[in-house]
Amino acid sequence: MSELLFQKDSYLKEFKCSISEVNKTENAVVLDRTAFYPAGGGQPYDTGILEGGSNVYTVERTKKIGDSVYHYINGRLPEPGQTCMGKIDWDRRYKLMRTHTAMHILCAVAWRDYKAKVTGGDMDCLSARMDFEFENFNRELVDEIEKKANEEIKCRRDIRVNFLEREEALKIPDLIKTKEDLLPRGIDKIRTVEIEGLDLQADGGTHVKNTAEVGSIKVVRFKSKGRINKRIYVEIED
Repeated sequence: MSELLFQKDSYLKEFKCSISEVNKTENAVVLDRTAFYPAGGGQPYDTGILEGGSNVYTVERTKKIGDSVYHYINGRLPEPGQTCMGKIDWDRRYKLMRTHTAMHILCAVAWRDYKAKVTGGDMDCLSARMDFEFENFNRELVDEIEKKANEEIKCRRDIRVNFLEREEALKIPDLIKTKEDLLPRGIDKIRTVEIEGLDLQADGGTHVKNTAEVGSIKVVRFKSKGRINKRIYVEIED
């Protein structure tokens, strides 16, 4: 089992680790501990490097398989047991953190003011799309949501991560704001992300420490995906 350092500290850029498994078929390695975020929950994977002695190994992507995170290497693999220093591509990671927090703010506003649940979403660095349960959708409503979301950003709300026992977590009203409950059944402890005074959700991704770090949210377009399924596309600006 890999120790998932990113779950407790999204700002960890470098970390010591050792190679616990080498998979030559996948050209990937498993680390005993990692700060690389594997793709999940709509958030893309981290990239970066592993430094071992005089060698530098490029991590092109990461993926969680079971309890392990596979780090896919471009080129020659390190040896099992080798000690390395992992370094995250911080520019990419921080942009994804800002984007992910922005999505939680949008989700919170849509639920608080319109009782609209999320039906889908995806993100990249400083851009994303999110689907909501809305029957009626127009430019006026989209502008209203954008304005409210940016007002929340300006409130400079702190963001906190916590871990709760599953039974305790599921007693919290509206902890799941997606149409489908995506929580894996086998997880005993639920990781929550709280935007103080605005939102509390079960979530496994990386986030900034304060809404002020997000920048601003701009809705660049929107469209209908069905009778009660509407999609908005956003960009995150400085």
